[in-house]
Amino acid sequence: MTMGKITFYEDRNFQGRSYETSGDCADFSPYLSRCHSCRVESGCFMVYDRPSYMGNQYFVRRGEYPDYTRMGMSDCFKSCRMIPMHRGQFRMRIYEREQFGGQMNEMMDDCDSIRDRYRMSDCQSCHVMDGHWLMYEQPHYRGRMMYMRPGEYRSFRDMGYSNMRWMSMRRIMDTC
Repeated sequence: MTMGKITFYEDRNFQGRSYETSGDCADFSPYLSRCHSCRVESGCFMVYDRPSYMGNQYFVRRGEYPDYTRMGMSDCFKSCRMIPMHRGQFRMRIYEREQFGGQMNEMMDDCDSIRDRYRMSDCQSCHVMDGHWLMYEQPHYRGRMMYMRPGEYRSFRDMGYSNMRWMSMRRIMDTC
């Protein structure tokens, strides 16, 4: 597995104290009083505006992110998760209703609109069999996002997304 490297800074524009990691960090508070910018040297990460990988999520890859507010985050970064690179097959089943109910479709590639492709009005549960995916609240990979790794997701409501409708999905490829 390729390792990533990300550095977080207390202030915008890479100012103030910094904290560097090559993996997951459930809570930045022991290292930084706040976190308003980051720089990704390698790899891909999800950053979260709450500790323990909760709250709003944002996908970052190699590059500079000088101001958390430009990323649509409501609060500063408080945790991060490294996304392992996947070079194999991608496969995910999406379901119209919770608990794997309603219409089901199997995906193996990106989908910019489940409404257009599958005639599904909503995606409320899924089963990620292979690969790592990003789900977006709007078609064409827009709006808030959620990171999905292999596993069963019976209800997005249980994950704190009671009012969300997931309308597009994208594979996280090994191009980070």
